[in-house]
Amino acid sequence: QEVKNLGFIPISVYEDSNGGNKQADQIKSEHLPKLRSLSTNEKINFTSTFKLLMQSGVPVIESLVFLENEADSPKLREAAGVIKTQILAGATYSETIARYPDIFGHVYIGLTKAGEDSGEMEKTLTRLVELLEKQEAIKSRVIGALIYPVFVICLAIAALMIMLMFVFPAFKDMFTNLGDKLPIYTKICLELGEFLKAYWVIIPVGIASIVGGIYYALKNETTKNKIDEILLKIPIIKDLLVAANLSNFFAVMQVAFDAGIPVIDCLYLGNITITNSLLNKALKKASRKIQTGQRLSVALKNITLIPKMMVFLIAIGEQSGRLGE
Repeated sequence: QEVKNLGFIPISVYEDSNGGNKQADQIKSEHLPKLRSLSTNEKINFTSTFKLLMQSGVPVIESLVFLENEADSPKLREAAGVIKTQILAGATYSETIARYPDIFGHVYIGLTKAGEDSGEMEKTLTRLVELLEKQEAIKSRVIGALIYPVFVICLAIAALMIMLMFVFPAFKDMFTNLGDKLPIYTKICLELGEFLKAYWVIIPVGIASIVGGIYYALKNETTKNKIDEILLKIPIIKDLLVAANLSNFFAVMQVAFDAGIPVIDCLYLGNITITNSLLNKALKKASRKIQTGQRLSVALKNITLIPKMMVFLIAIGEQSGRLGE
């Protein structure tokens, strides 16, 4: 009856003697199919093609089959095939995307979930394409601006290493024969050069250890929380992190709210995009306050990380009935 109410005609109804879909259970387990990382341009191609197919009335599965067979990039064909398999196993499109946060990102996942829940998937995909294109434009500008200073820094480090490891040791005998007491800085440079020449392998190992340590620290919940707390105490970085997190948060909330989703659910969807653990916890507390009957502006008022002007605008939106805007 429920299937008929959705406008479908069931042609076969049976009880699964295995007690559930084995394929779905396998997909939901920890052994998810691996996906290779997608560049921003590849995500733009995937999303824009998917959007055009959906606007043309092509069902989700057929759209993914088309992408699996016809996409230019092998990684896109692989991604479409994996997503299609998981949807056929019983997952929704947004649930499948959410299983790969490192590839699609929290904003992509949050907007997809909001669009699916609101029934405005085409509009959401259009917004996603716009956001991805903006990200790619900013990324290109940042890379272009950093190429020259990074080249200069690398060149300076290389020149310093050559001076310490080869030039200073060559003058060591001459300095010794002079008999005079060498300045402390000259001694440090000579000894450091000898050390680096004998133990040069420490440099690449040290760099790899630092990078690996940072990576695992960010993956561990306890250390990540501490890092998030420290970053929010650094003035310029704090402003950047808060602005980035809140812009993503309210972008998802706006899509969901305009589609008629209740505020409490909008907060949940928006919270998916928050990467800073402290801000995430604060917004979850705000969600609980709204469940007890408080207005959104009142619940957000006590979160010091949210600018007062933003809370004021939300309060005006609630009073005027134009909160989405």
